[in-house]
Amino acid sequence: MATVDQEAELNKAGANVQGRLGSFLYWCRSYPLGAAGGLIVLLFVLVAIFADFITGFDPTTTNAASSLAAPGANHMLGADFMGRDMWSRIVYGARISLIVGIGSAVLGSVIGTVIGLATGYIGGWFDLLMQRLIDIMQALPLLVMALLMAAALGPSLINTMIAIAIPLIPQSARVIRANTLALREMPFVEASKAVGMSEWRIAVQHILPNTLAPLIVLGTAKLGSAILTEASLSFLGLGIPEPHPSWGRMLSESAAEYMRTAPWLVIFPGIAISLAVFGTNLLGDAIRDILDPRQRS
Repeated sequence: MATVDQEAELNKAGANVQGRLGSFLYWCRSYPLGAAGGLIVLLFVLVAIFADFITGFDPTTTNAASSLAAPGANHMLGADFMGRDMWSRIVYGARISLIVGIGSAVLGSVIGTVIGLATGYIGGWFDLLMQRLIDIMQALPLLVMALLMAAALGPSLINTMIAIAIPLIPQSARVIRANTLALREMPFVEASKAVGMSEWRIAVQHILPNTLAPLIVLGTAKLGSAILTEASLSFLGLGIPEPHPSWGRMLSESAAEYMRTAPWLVIFPGIAISLAVFGTNLLGDAIRDILDPRQRS
């Protein structure tokens, strides 16, 4: 009969982990891909915050003498057709992408939470009406809905956030509604009603906090989609307008005309988009596994 090393099994399960640093290192060992994704996201966040200190050029300043300059000592990642430094534009583009991505994900999640909590707790005709409206919204893919919203609102930073947030509402509303329907039948809700607590107070103080875990998972998972959708809208001319640097607009300006003569104009923004989406997806998967053990593989 095989013997079991109890100490090794306890260490593997994290039973002997002590302190915040130990918990963090244990999480990194348990979810290496999530740790890698978190490192990528953290890098982009730091780049966005300290963009003013790590670039030597204004991303909107043109210089005809540096037009289509190849990567080198003066321009680390080259310059575009207007002589604007690509490194500066990618760094400041990270700030735009994170602002739009996080802002739209938070806005969509908050509105979806309010709708899901209300429909799940109130029920009746209000629930039926809102679910049919959500069905209509979910009939269109995220990008198509965002295109319609962006075309109706016009290109700007705030409008782009709203245009991306609206298609994110239905999924958040559905998740929160499903959790609310399950939670409102729990004994602690019945006990709260028995002591005379009002309906809105039960919903806000008791049901809402218990829906935050799936909401965090969903919001993190949607962050990558929001960043990619912003790049797609900007590529099509419906996202972030000039002179603000946007990764999608960089690709739009360079892909057709300069792909062969100046490939760095397409390669570096493409790498930035891919890394940002890849990092957020890895981090989102790890957070999902931590907060929802049923999803662990």
